[in-house]
Amino acid sequence: MTLTRRHMLLAAAALPVAGGATALPAFVRPAHAAEDLDEVKRNTEELKRTHAGGDAVLGSEKAPVTIIEYASMTCPHCAHFSTTTFPELKHRYIDTGKVRFIFRDFPLDALAAAGFMLAHCAGKDRYMAVVETLFAKQADWVVREPLPALRNIAKQFGFTEESFNACLANQKVLDEIQATRDHAVEKLNVNSTPTFFINGKRMVGDLSIEQMAKEIDPYVKEG
Repeated sequence: MTLTRRHMLLAAAALPVAGGATALPAFVRPAHAAEDLDEVKRNTEELKRTHAGGDAVLGSEKAPVTIIEYASMTCPHCAHFSTTTFPELKHRYIDTGKVRFIFRDFPLDALAAAGFMLAHCAGKDRYMAVVETLFAKQADWVVREPLPALRNIAKQFGFTEESFNACLANQKVLDEIQATRDHAVEKLNVNSTPTFFINGKRMVGDLSIEQMAKEIDPYVKEG
């Protein structure tokens, strides 16, 4: 999928489905893990590439575990992870210095790209706050006419009508999001959301805190 400003604006103006996000259901798979050590090594090298605008990072650089999530703003499974598992992950592992968490854009559709654009336009210090808010209010804006709801959410973060429109017309921001997505597809075999890399090990699906703890705890104990 190649994102363009024209396609993104058309989709944002009239999403063809109403109600909650069900974009590209074929991309949704049960959680599973890649066990091949060579693949983990390759993933670790490719994951060093950051978003052109800078990664959204939480946690200590000295943490023994790095988790990278690729998510789509219109993905209901990503929203569920954000509102249920992530708060506990943050409390138990990120805030305690055990996990360094990196969040990356992987829009499955043009409306998701619009959400990411607003998050980036809000600035690095508010990027994750916008992402978390959009996930929490996903049912409000992933609708047939999403722009009014998106505009109201954006106003909470200081957007004006002018800056909102300018953001959604910013081809540079859209190109950076596309580049992050393309790299994940071509080099990391990401084709669904959410996809996680836990110290290079790929895991796909809406992981529970128990599933994540099973991967994290051995590194913490070793440390």
